[in-house]
Amino acid sequence: MSSTAGQVIRCKAAVAWEAGKPLVIEEVEVAPPQTMEVRLKILFTSLCHTDVYFWEAKGQTPLFPRIFGHEAGGIVESVGEGVTDLQPGDHVLPVFTGECKECRHCKSEESNMCDLLRINTDRGVMLSDNKSRFSINGKPVYHFVGTSTFSEYTVVHVGCVAKINPAAPLDKVCVLSCGISTGLGATLNVAKPPKGSSVAIFGLGAVGLAAAEGARIAGAARIIGIDLNPKRFNEAKKFGVTEFVNPKDHDKPVQEVIAEMTDGGVDRSVECTGNVNAMISAFECVHDVSSSDSSL
Repeated sequence: MSSTAGQVIRCKAAVAWEAGKPLVIEEVEVAPPQTMEVRLKILFTSLCHTDVYFWEAKGQTPLFPRIFGHEAGGIVESVGEGVTDLQPGDHVLPVFTGECKECRHCKSEESNMCDLLRINTDRGVMLSDNKSRFSINGKPVYHFVGTSTFSEYTVVHVGCVAKINPAAPLDKVCVLSCGISTGLGATLNVAKPPKGSSVAIFGLGAVGLAAAEGARIAGAARIIGIDLNPKRFNEAKKFGVTEFVNPKDHDKPVQEVIAEMTDGGVDRSVECTGNVNAMISAFECVHDVSSSDSSL
């Protein structure tokens, strides 16, 4: 049992007080985990564009003060009542789309949109009592997507924790919490490119590189990376990208360029930027021969 179990822990956290204003390193109080909750010691956290998007609060309801962060690696410090499959000392990754393991989605092989723990960007409190586990001088600081990893300690629902091999380096695998699993999973589990197929990857950031790796693992013969930054191509080769297209190099829509390169279009397309124009291009660059082909 951890020496701090059951006690409030004081630690440092990067707190967002207002939309778009610099984060401030504050001393916060982190309450003990309640029923079906786990308190984690965060050792490494990375930055995802989603954190920036909600920090800017341009397209959603502002909720401040808040502790952002959702890509991280850490160690279980203590567990709340009812937690049986995790114990202090376990190496874990927090997961923003959790699994209760009991609802229809969790029991389905085709969905991970848990009724209880699916991502909810508007919720800033814990499910068990609608209260925050973070506070500063007695005033609550809100959670973010059930993880809040920009803190030395955080409290999450047990269904939002994935236990990992302690031999895995936490400074590397922390990105598995979001970017890598998003791109890799989208390609392998949804797009499912057949062996020998052609795949277009729009955007070669972390998610796009992971998507390319998924296409490589699946055995795709041609993996075409599309990005506005030509400096990304060499890195993308390491993840299986075989060809590179920069839309700025052409005077026609990039989907037409890809269609010409592939005799009518690719077999699969994975869009990894969130840009609406890129989504349209990704959809239109897929050939229309078979109804089984898909664009993601």
